[in-house]
Amino acid sequence: MPRPDPEHVALLRQAPKAPLRRLWEYARVHWRMLVLGGVLTFLGGITGLAQPLMAKYVIDALGGGGSVSGPILALLAVVLLGAVIGALGAFVLERTGQSVVLGVRRNLVGRLVRLRVGELDRLKPGDLVSRLTADTTLLRSVATSGITNLFTSTVLLVGAIVIMAFLSPTLLLITLGMILVVGVFMGVILPRIGRATQAAQASLGEMGSLLERIFGAFRTVKASSAERAEIERLDVAAVESWRKGVAVAGWTALSGTLASLTINASFLVVLGVGGGMVAAGTMNVSTLIAFLLLLFYLMEPIITLVNSATELQTGLAAVRRIDEVADLDRENPEGNRTEPLSARPAELSLTDVTFRYHPDLPLVHHGVSFEASGAGLTALVGPSGSGKTTVFSLVERFYDTTSGSVLLDGTDVRDWPLEALRAQIGYVEQDAPVLDGTLRANLTMAAPHATEAELHEVVRTARLTDLVDRLPEGLENPIGHRGVTISGGERQRVAIARALLRRPRLLLMDEATSQLDAANEGALKAVMLEAARSTNVIVVAHRLSTVTSADRIVVMETGTVRAVGTHAELVEGDDLYRDLAAGQLLTPESPDIPEGASASS
Repeated sequence: MPRPDPEHVALLRQAPKAPLRRLWEYARVHWRMLVLGGVLTFLGGITGLAQPLMAKYVIDALGGGGSVSGPILALLAVVLLGAVIGALGAFVLERTGQSVVLGVRRNLVGRLVRLRVGELDRLKPGDLVSRLTADTTLLRSVATSGITNLFTSTVLLVGAIVIMAFLSPTLLLITLGMILVVGVFMGVILPRIGRATQAAQASLGEMGSLLERIFGAFRTVKASSAERAEIERLDVAAVESWRKGVAVAGWTALSGTLASLTINASFLVVLGVGGGMVAAGTMNVSTLIAFLLLLFYLMEPIITLVNSATELQTGLAAVRRIDEVADLDRENPEGNRTEPLSARPAELSLTDVTFRYHPDLPLVHHGVSFEASGAGLTALVGPSGSGKTTVFSLVERFYDTTSGSVLLDGTDVRDWPLEALRAQIGYVEQDAPVLDGTLRANLTMAAPHATEAELHEVVRTARLTDLVDRLPEGLENPIGHRGVTISGGERQRVAIARALLRRPRLLLMDEATSQLDAANEGALKAVMLEAARSTNVIVVAHRLSTVTSADRIVVMETGTVRAVGTHAELVEGDDLYRDLAAGQLLTPESPDIPEGASASS
């Protein structure tokens, strides 16, 4: 597959520019093919411009009684040559248009995938998909044929006017009046087309967002019998999109109709005035016919100019929406640290960390501080909403701290190159997402170069052997959109296996046992303890039975760290932890579950 064009990469890293200038820069990358297509289109237009003059010579030959076979054959040759050249020029420009779209899409994909998590959290994915698909498609013609047609049609229009001036200055004045009227109309209509197109594309993106919302919770929608309500919501969006599209169609149709009507009116005026001049003997019939043919020919460049200007407004609307992505906050994969990565377990420390998701929202963390250094198991526990999962988001740099520091091996995570930072971390999310594709592709996502031996070992460790044996195609079996063909517990184990296959220095597990039964929870506990011998493992846990053997337990409450210690120490010294443990029958005052027994009970 071809690599992204470096010129496009540099272009999309620049600050946002005027839409017209940006449109030209998208097309300029392919300027050689644009010139070729433009030259071919121009030559095709020149042959059309020559046809009225050649028709005049045929008529003059008929009037003079001479042979007309030569002029007719020459006229036929010009018509055929013009058709061939015009078709070739159209193909070159269309192919170039597809190349422009490919370049823009490649770089837009890079921008979208590099978005910061916070940006995606506040945006509508369906609208972003619309910008990648529908909006980039609008650039295809306008960035190539639209630009070249503006140039070639203008040149051909000027050429036709020059020939008209040679044939009859009087009739030319009538024609220029017509062109002026068209120009005034376009000056009024074109801005409205641009605004209507941008609104239509935005409504299309909204419709895509609603559909993505439904598919994201498809079973919930059906289980709630909410199909009718969701259909009505989509219908409202579809009607709104229709209204915006009709507005674009209305203004576009009006522009074409006014241009055509003005040309036809001028034809009648020229015919009447020219007919009078022929009757008065100041103009011969062949000149009038040639002028009228030129006037008919003039319709094509004028209509083309109108259509190109309309397309230009459509393209500028698309450019504005595409360039809005440039204003979104993206991750920078670079960083300040250049030393080689260590193989030893990672050292993590948080110091006086405060964090809020948005300046208008309350703080989630109020000075969180704790350390988890070297090999061992650290558990984050506490009531829901205490900020446990957010700790992982700060370590992974999905978000940056509002104040304070998160250090990995003594270096602030903001100074690490993102790829190097995340290459050392295995992360198991709470909802354990899997992607559409094969089981192998999901397992090797974070470790594409893993060997077969490593893959089968992690399958065994994560207790996925039965799943692999059950699937008809084993590791090569597709598991469906969001892993719909496997159970919730199996999806969770796939996510765990994916993290372990990376051989991370720091393993983050967020509620990794939430969808596991007692037997598999016990097995996973054994996996965590085994990994903790050589890796820094940090888990967020509501099931305290999973982490009673942790080297340290960090108790969090309302965005603060209230206590750190072992299970026994916290049961003895922290009221909140003692209440949590008592609620799960893990205190001496309640029927205790012996070490390891929770796995099988």
